[in-house]
Amino acid sequence: MAVRQDARTVTLATPGYEIAVAREPFAITTRRAGRTVLATAASGAFDVTRPDGTRVTPTKVASARWSHGTLDLSVATSDAATTLTVAVTPSADRYRVRTGVKGASAASATALHLDMASGGHWYGHGEAKSDAEGEPDTRQPWPLDAATGKEQVNDTSFGPASYLMTEPFWFTATSAGLYVDTGNLMRVSLGRLHPGVADFEVTDTASLDATFFVERTPRAVYQDYIGIAGRPRAVGATPAQFTEPLWNSWAQFYSTVDQKGFLEYARSLHDAGVLGHTMQLDDGWMTHYGDYTWNAKFPDPKGMSDQIHAMGYGFGVWITQWINLDADNYQVAKDKGYLLKSKQDPSQPCTVTWWNGKAGLIDLGNPDAYRWYEGQLKKLQADYGVDGFKFDTKFFDERCAASNGLDAAGYRRLGAELAQQFDLQGAGIRVHWTGAQKYGFVTRTVDKGTDWASLNAAVKQNLAVSVIGYPFVATDMIGGSDSMPPPSPEVLVRWAQAAALMPIEYSSTSPLKVYDFVNRTWVTYPPEVARHYAAATRLHAALAPYIRDQADRAVRTGEPIMKPLFFRHPDDPASYTVADEWLLGDALLAAPVLASGTSRDVHLPPGAWYDVVRHRAVKGGGLRGYRADLGTVPLFVRLGTSDTPRLLKILE
Repeated sequence: MAVRQDARTVTLATPGYEIAVAREPFAITTRRAGRTVLATAASGAFDVTRPDGTRVTPTKVASARWSHGTLDLSVATSDAATTLTVAVTPSADRYRVRTGVKGASAASATALHLDMASGGHWYGHGEAKSDAEGEPDTRQPWPLDAATGKEQVNDTSFGPASYLMTEPFWFTATSAGLYVDTGNLMRVSLGRLHPGVADFEVTDTASLDATFFVERTPRAVYQDYIGIAGRPRAVGATPAQFTEPLWNSWAQFYSTVDQKGFLEYARSLHDAGVLGHTMQLDDGWMTHYGDYTWNAKFPDPKGMSDQIHAMGYGFGVWITQWINLDADNYQVAKDKGYLLKSKQDPSQPCTVTWWNGKAGLIDLGNPDAYRWYEGQLKKLQADYGVDGFKFDTKFFDERCAASNGLDAAGYRRLGAELAQQFDLQGAGIRVHWTGAQKYGFVTRTVDKGTDWASLNAAVKQNLAVSVIGYPFVATDMIGGSDSMPPPSPEVLVRWAQAAALMPIEYSSTSPLKVYDFVNRTWVTYPPEVARHYAAATRLHAALAPYIRDQADRAVRTGEPIMKPLFFRHPDDPASYTVADEWLLGDALLAAPVLASGTSRDVHLPPGAWYDVVRHRAVKGGGLRGYRADLGTVPLFVRLGTSDTPRLLKILE
């Protein structure tokens, strides 16, 4: 390590990169091979917000001291009575920055500001929230900097208890990365609050702990983060769940589902020869939300379960931890102290609003409440032959008070441990934040609309979730949902084809017929829709052994199954902005049609590829106007890999 100081700059030089700290105005720039790969924003590197809303910003470095491998900086600020302390500790492929405040009253938040252009294209984050209408159901930027205006990322509730799958990790095309070590709620803006600036604010703290990665490829940055967060300890789905789709009732019926309709739905799919491993009953079966008893629409739930099993399917139901105020269980849980408490009045339960009304939330930090909830799920299994569950819930809410010394991450852990006792049936669970990777859950991305924009958002969100460490991804139900009119025949088929080339298939809308709840009419699809849908499920089943091998690899190494082209081809500049293709493993490139029409442009990274549809070898580059009618899925096998021979055998 070489340390150089002059009147303007303090420079730390390692064999792989250097950190330049400008004295006035205070700024930090990271360079590799003489090129800037990441820099703090010109408007200021950090700031601290006081409880009254006043922002204190750094001005100049008052002192700098190198000792025991750390550069300690004392930085003057816009408040003469406040000093920012900054400790920079470099190592081989990263450096850690820890900040604090001296002389100030309590701070309500601490923020870091980075110049987005210095990193080129940005990735990571997970499911992206913005100010645009319909997000994130119909929008997900890829790369993150591709969004403009109201579609730019702006999440004011970014944290471990968020319903969205998010992670405090970002990386760039320059092979730099950022990890913010916190369990606190964050506010994240990528260009929305301040043009060209990535703002990362951690609330309820006067300090910040961030690690900056400096590597030679983006994939190496990803691996650095996985080294911190951990890789899956086990594969979160059975072989059958990797082979055939899960069928869930939501988009087919929404909450109007009844026993007769559910059985007809299952029987029609079975008779049509569309593959599936499980029939899962979504919202609409409970007497009240939080009561695990059947409403009048299900006169014989055990008989229904038996009929589902007789068709060769598993049987599952949707559950949540929210207990609505009108539920019988609410008064039971309130009287026994099983609900999270209010922050304002700890003698009362915390009341939150979710998409189905006002509710309390079971306090898993209370061992008796945990066992009570767990017991109700096991009783459903024992009494009605329920094989598994779709967990659709939060395990904590920052609006409530924690118990037993837990924080949001602690509740996430308890929720994950509870869920691991049960078969999640390929629907998985939405558990996230640094360290949650180890559970190996299947992750279904957030509900989507039913149009082309939603399909494209589904693909991008799968990529976004994959590159924050969750390899077992499925889109929201094939064809989407979100109380929109059913997908067009073209959208439904193309979505099924895309999902066939992802780790897990998650289905709902029947390719035979579906009820349009917006226009109050049944929609019967043309016969070719079921034919093409069934063909897509067979394609996925044929690829399942290859996909399962990638799943095992994810456990060994943390490598995503579905990944961006530049993970394997970092020296291909065009790959960094391709948002409608991906690699499945290292050897199969998926380029399904994601827009109306019968052709698309395809980008192939450098090298030799086999065009599965045209039965020909092709070189990397652009294929313009590649023809693909409704029954055709553009696929390309990388030649010369260990997986090439078996993929060619499967796909020929």
